Amino acid sequence: MRPLFLFLLGAAVLPAQPVSFGVKGGVPLNDFIDTVSSPGLSAFSQTKRFIVGPMFELHLPWGFSVEADALYRHFNYQIDSTRATPPGNSNASSNDWEFPILLKYRFASHAFVRPYVGAGVSFDTLQGLTETISTTVSSSTTSSPGELKNSTTIGGVIDAGLDMHFLFLHIEPELRYTRWTSQHLTFPNLLNSNQNQAEFLVGITF
Repeated sequence: MRPLFLFLLGAAVLPAQPVSFGVKGGVPLNDFIDTVSSPGLSAFSQTKRFIVGPMFELHLPWGFSVEADALYRHFNYQIDSTRATPPGNSNASSNDWEFPILLKYRFASHAFVRPYVGAGVSFDTLQGLTETISTTVSSSTTSSPGELKNSTTIGGVIDAGLDMHFLFLHIEPELRYTRWTSQHLTFPNLLNSNQNQAEFLVGITF
């Protein structure tokens, strides 16, 4: 029993490895696309309630580190028009990849839980956007719908969380906020991609 205890204690206090890899996942706290409806013209959107992808972290001296992620999500939206001639609707879906790079600082702590804060930039790109437009007389598909303004955008990121360390495993729940500089999609008074993005994420690294 004593050798096992000494092994666990020693593993828990070993210096952090300079590089760690893992996975990060979570849920969005607001919608990817905001929609409104009016008589004869309405829009609906659904963002898949998960975000997931690999993460990489380079540990630096004095509590600093650099984290890079590749986070995936999927969304779709629909526009219905009954006042057009002929009436019809459009259905679109797309994958979305987000690539944040953050400089993080972990506060000193004698416990196995260390608070941290981070800030950086994020690049976001749509992949595989497809819209099908159907009316009572025809149907067509496009990868460049009229509401698409920017397939790629950049934003500023801040986050705060806890690094819970047990043996070789780090579990990091956090809240993250991103402000995008431009919108992916916009349809005046009907549909807009959200420039404010809030997420709850959990990273697991080794």
